Amino acid sequence: MRIRDHRADDEPEINLIPLIDVVLCLIIFFVITTTFESRSVLKLELPQANGEPSVDPSKALTLLVNADGRYFVGDRESLRTDVESLKRTIVDVAGDDRERAVLLRADARTPHQAVVTALDALGQLGFHKVSIATAPEQRASGRLR
Repeated sequence: MRIRDHRADDEPEINLIPLIDVVLCLIIFFVITTTFESRSVLKLELPQANGEPSVDPSKALTLLVNADGRYFVGDRESLRTDVESLKRTIVDVAGDDRERAVLLRADARTPHQAVVTALDALGQLGFHKVSIATAPEQRASGRLR
């Protein structure tokens, strides 16, 4: 009778399935936890003007008005475009600090009424330091004198 040793037939193998599962989980984790730049959400075309910056934008409360007339206070959007809804959103973001500077960034194509509504809401809440953001004026390269 011949007794055979089965251990010699077993060849080592590398199982890649668990490795693929771990790599897939890591990819999903990094995609979900990645922070995105908030400025890429809204594209504003600011009106142009000459002048020097007067407010430090990092400390100011930012109120954005896009071309459709929708309001964004800080990183929150006002659900409706009426004055009361905008005032509630401003109070939620700013709190009780009425001495804080406000930087109003309105798109150049924004309806004038949307800008007036934003200024009205800020005035009713007692904000006095309001600045309107503009882009530097574009100079023509082949200008005639």
